[in-house]
Amino acid sequence: MAGIIARTIAATARRGVQVTTVRHANKMMADPMEHATGLERDELMAKAAGNEDIFDMKVYKRVSGGAGNPTIVPSYYGRRLVGCICEEDATCINWMWLEKGETKRCECGYFFQLTDAKPVV
Repeated sequence: MAGIIARTIAATARRGVQVTTVRHANKMMADPMEHATGLERDELMAKAAGNEDIFDMKVYKRVSGGAGNPTIVPSYYGRRLVGCICEEDATCINWMWLEKGETKRCECGYFFQLTDAKPVV
C-alpha cells in the first residue's frame, strides 16, 4: 500500500512541475516583406512605393462630356468590362464591354473610352 501511495505522490509531483522558455520583451515579429512571395510580395512592394491600388480596382468618376470628352478607363488588355451606375440611387449596374480604340456610349448618355494602362513594376 505504501508503494502505491509513493508512486502516486511522485507522479503527481512530476506533473505539477512546468518549465517554460524565457521570452524576450524586446523581440519583434519579422517584417512581412521577408516572408512574402509571388503576388503578395508584388502587392507589398507596390504599397511601399506608394501605389495603394495595384490591381486597379478603384472607382472612376464619370466626366460630364460627350463623345469628344469621354471618361477614360485604363486597361492592360484589349477589352475590359465596365459598369456604369447611371442614376445616383440606382439599384442596378449597367455593364458593357469596352474595346481599345473605340468610344462607347452607355444607356444614360455618358461616353467611355479604353486606354493603355502603365504596367505594374
